[in-house]
Amino acid sequence: MPTANIGVSGPAWHVGTAAQVVSDLRTDPKNGLATRDASARFARDGPNRLRKVEHEGFWGEYLEELREPMILLLLVTGVLYSILGTLEDAVTIFAIIFTLVTFEVLNDQRASRAIDALRKLAEPTAAVLRDGKRQEVPVEDVVPGDVLVLEAGRRVAADARLVESDRLAASEASLTGESVPVEKDSDAVLAPGTPLAERRNLVFAGTNVVRGRGTAVVTATGMATELGRIAAMAQEVEEPKTPLQAAMTDLTKYLVVVAVGFSVLVPFLGWLLARGDPKTMVLTGLSLAFVTIPEELPILITMVLALGAYRLSRRHAIVKRLRAVETLGGVTVIATDKTGTLTENRMEASRYFPEQAKAALLEAGALANDASLEGDAGLGDPLEVALLRAAAAAGIDVPALRAAHPVRDELSFDNARARMSVVVADDGGVRVAAKGAPESLLAACTRRWTVGGVKPLTDADRLLILASAAALAASGQRVLGFAEKRAPAGPLPELQVESDLTFLGLVGLADPPRPEARASIDACRAAGVRAVMVTGDHPLTARSIAAEIGLGDGRGMTGPELDALSDPQLQEAVRSVSVFARTTPEHKLRIVRALRQGGARVAVTGDGINDAPALAAADIGVAMGETGTDVAREAADLVLADDNFATIVEAVREGRVLFANLRKAVRYYLACKVAVVAITLLPVLLGVPIPLAPIQLIVLELFMDLAASATFVAEPPESDLLREPPRDPRAAFMDRPMVASIFVSAAGLFLAVSAAYLWTYASPATRPMATTVAFVTWLMGHVFLALNLRSEREPLARLGPLSNRLMVVWGAAAFLFAAVASMTPVLQTALRTTSLGAPQWALAFGLAVLGTFWIEVRKWLAPAWRRAASTSPA
Repeated sequence: MPTANIGVSGPAWHVGTAAQVVSDLRTDPKNGLATRDASARFARDGPNRLRKVEHEGFWGEYLEELREPMILLLLVTGVLYSILGTLEDAVTIFAIIFTLVTFEVLNDQRASRAIDALRKLAEPTAAVLRDGKRQEVPVEDVVPGDVLVLEAGRRVAADARLVESDRLAASEASLTGESVPVEKDSDAVLAPGTPLAERRNLVFAGTNVVRGRGTAVVTATGMATELGRIAAMAQEVEEPKTPLQAAMTDLTKYLVVVAVGFSVLVPFLGWLLARGDPKTMVLTGLSLAFVTIPEELPILITMVLALGAYRLSRRHAIVKRLRAVETLGGVTVIATDKTGTLTENRMEASRYFPEQAKAALLEAGALANDASLEGDAGLGDPLEVALLRAAAAAGIDVPALRAAHPVRDELSFDNARARMSVVVADDGGVRVAAKGAPESLLAACTRRWTVGGVKPLTDADRLLILASAAALAASGQRVLGFAEKRAPAGPLPELQVESDLTFLGLVGLADPPRPEARASIDACRAAGVRAVMVTGDHPLTARSIAAEIGLGDGRGMTGPELDALSDPQLQEAVRSVSVFARTTPEHKLRIVRALRQGGARVAVTGDGINDAPALAAADIGVAMGETGTDVAREAADLVLADDNFATIVEAVREGRVLFANLRKAVRYYLACKVAVVAITLLPVLLGVPIPLAPIQLIVLELFMDLAASATFVAEPPESDLLREPPRDPRAAFMDRPMVASIFVSAAGLFLAVSAAYLWTYASPATRPMATTVAFVTWLMGHVFLALNLRSEREPLARLGPLSNRLMVVWGAAAFLFAAVASMTPVLQTALRTTSLGAPQWALAFGLAVLGTFWIEVRKWLAPAWRRAASTSPA
């Protein structure tokens, strides 16, 4: 017997007959497995669940983080400081280090939980036949050879081959992307190469039975199911690094070298030039190392992204991984599923032929219908629910209609006839209402409905009707034909039920686009973001929806066509093709990888099981929160709480703003670093004491730089930011203009603090105040620098000095701290400060303004320079 956990290379169960499959699996289709046999198979093959990925525990990750080179350097710095400095200073350093490590570990533990959600099958129990009786068993206990009892509204517990089916249909949208339920047929024997979406003699784990009933023998469980295969693919996908992660890794390595270099250089120069006490020089070097080692940078980035994530949540976009926030701003392609993402995932009757027959068509559709409707919620086949909704919207009282025409007989739908009929009571006689495939229904009709009355059905009429049906189908509609007839009271032989019918017309049904989809696609296009549809649905349906919402230029490809392309050919195709239909999870994964290999920064949106591998492989995965499966939500980086495609556009917009603000924060943060290094190094070369005491360096670093950087997330966007195309995903985070801006900005702050210190130190009368003057000049100067670096192009006056209230509050607190630190005896002792007179305050304030507000002058002059350059002769 074939083992349970057959992979994709195992037996092709759809090729054989039901009897052959039953024989291969050694089971009984009428009685099921014996309990003893089921137990033996369970012991051999294991439970029907998906493997769980084991994640490292908190303390394991904590110890791993402590072994990071940057953290080890900080620990060494803290140990040396505890030996040479004061206990209070050493405790401060260690507290910062351990807080940082804890914060990083807690963030890492929230990532990559897709497989944990996949392993939870939705149904807690499954109906099976065992020992000749129907039993409810835990889903995990289902084994190959079990006979599943399939009923409307139940989740399929495992992959299985149908043995019996009666009007059975299953919703496989979450697995294949097909929005219309798939009609199942236990008698079908299919070709080996039949696509997954067309294997109508199989049912699959994780899909839902929407209509009819049947039985099926289990062929695969756990990781051997189609659901399990997708879980394995998602597990194997390596999450790509974001641009910021890569940039920060390089920056960290560089700054560590700088930190070690200056922590050695300053004490060495001090000793070589005999500029000060060796112990003080060593402590200064250690403090400088603490300042320049970028231990705060991860916290800075996390704070900025976390506040940004909060803002996104207010727009119904829930960030699961903070790294996704910065990726949003660089998205160049959105690869979106169709069903439930661009469309409403709800069938709707939208076209009628002829239009004048709408009332008659809907009345017949309400009678030849097994679904029910309570309010706007329906139970049953989505096509039949759509007909009931349309009838109710047209003013037809469906319950009253059905009560007036009780069902006397019914001919259920089957694939051979491709139609169904009901016989209902009707004014002392009976009435037949039928629906089905137009070509099948026409074969049973001899007359047609017209506005002027019933007329004979001619060959020309048949051709016209079939042409109209083909046109509706070409526009992506699911087309149903309707017919009826009246007969005298009494039993109606089965052969007469579907004969001599009057053809009423056609109804086109479709899953309509979301109302906001077109506007969202237009907004993406205006922002320089390309939208691509990747769906498992029919090509005609996909192209119709794409045309309706303005996506692409009409060109499309199917999954089989993708199979014929090599990877280089696919990379070329994805540059221009915007609609991909009849795709499998493997196709979606290839498309995402091809886009990324072509240099695109890809966001993938989706809501189904079939989206999980692509969501995991994309730069950013975006799942639907309301209708999305657990698989999609857990694999995604961002979850749309309102299932609104327009929200992803808002999220991209917010991502751009956040990335711009993050650049400003890092630019400011590093400018302060460069300035403090220069401020420390210059006095050593000049033969004067270092202006800032070691504890002052630590306090400024901990409470000032980090707090100021966090305020940048509240910065409103510059007016031209959203009119620019997405940034090049291959461009460096620290590009040349940013590096130049860092050093130029740092130069102004360095000159201001150094000038204030040297001017005060030059006079013996004010020399004791020199360190304090430098301290308060730094405090005021780095506040002014933050205000000036709020924007890259727009002057502060246009932004509004009070538009970033968080920065205003922080700036006021910094000024207050400067005053308190220089006036309070306790802080004077702790921070090595002294009281200042009015001249010293004026000097500090004036130089802080001059050293930073020149940046505002440059912003005002820059537009005039650009205009002059553009009008100058070539």
